[in-house]
Amino acid sequence: MISNLAYNEYTQNNISIESKERLIEMLYEGILRFNYQTKKAIMAKNYEKKSYWINRSVDIFIELINSLDLTEGNVGKYLNGLYLYQIELLASANIDNDLKKIETVNKVIKGLLETWRELNVN
Repeated sequence: MISNLAYNEYTQNNISIESKERLIEMLYEGILRFNYQTKKAIMAKNYEKKSYWINRSVDIFIELINSLDLTEGNVGKYLNGLYLYQIELLASANIDNDLKKIETVNKVIKGLLETWRELNVN
């Protein structure tokens, strides 16, 4: 699912990653961490930080999209659409300071993370 290009880029940047599978897990975890910070910033009415953290989450989604193999089956195409929709929700949450939209994204990512971990148990 993740291209060798993305994996090589991360390993060249001196990030120790045991596997491509672990990289995806780390990216999902990063979205959850950044969204947590986003929610805190919204509640504190710190809109500069809110935008910063949302942009960090969006950057991860873009990385996930760029790493998809869209030529193999329907999973990549499905995830591409799902990730794009999460970006739309984050953009809308940024405009409206909407905690519910952030939580919607979190639910999707938690589901993906749980499924990913189940599929990649050694």
